Amino acid sequence: MAITADRALQLLTRVMDPEIPALSIVDLGMVDSIKVDESGVHVDLIPTFMGCPALDVIRQRVQDALEDAPAVVRFVHTKPWTTQMVSARGRAALTQWGIAPPTDSPAGVRCPLCGSPNTRRTSAFGSGLCRASFYCHDCAQPFEQMKSI
Repeated sequence: MAITADRALQLLTRVMDPEIPALSIVDLGMVDSIKVDESGVHVDLIPTFMGCPALDVIRQRVQDALEDAPAVVRFVHTKPWTTQMVSARGRAALTQWGIAPPTDSPAGVRCPLCGSPNTRRTSAFGSGLCRASFYCHDCAQPFEQMKSI
């Protein structure tokens, strides 16, 4: 059975971000396009950050996921990735993983562990390029937030 673009997209929902394994590259908003022709599956991905160390891993995981169909995976730079591209399911997955989703809310960042808005940023830099460090005054736990861009 030949693979279709819809099937390829379905398979890519199982490709998780190496830095946040609860979040698929589809829900992260990285999949720009999928085209299928006689030569195979062509997948264009939008990198979340320039210089992301996980791009080679993501490329390999995409190729592995496509059911042995010949796959060409490219990272395209025709439009920038933004946190607006993270799906509602992706935002929920971030929260469940313990990372506050990106927000532009003037109310501030809610703790993903207890839901409190009584938080403060402790560092603009977290464990990855895309995250900042926070502290919750109500549950006394540190956490990270995906930076809004």
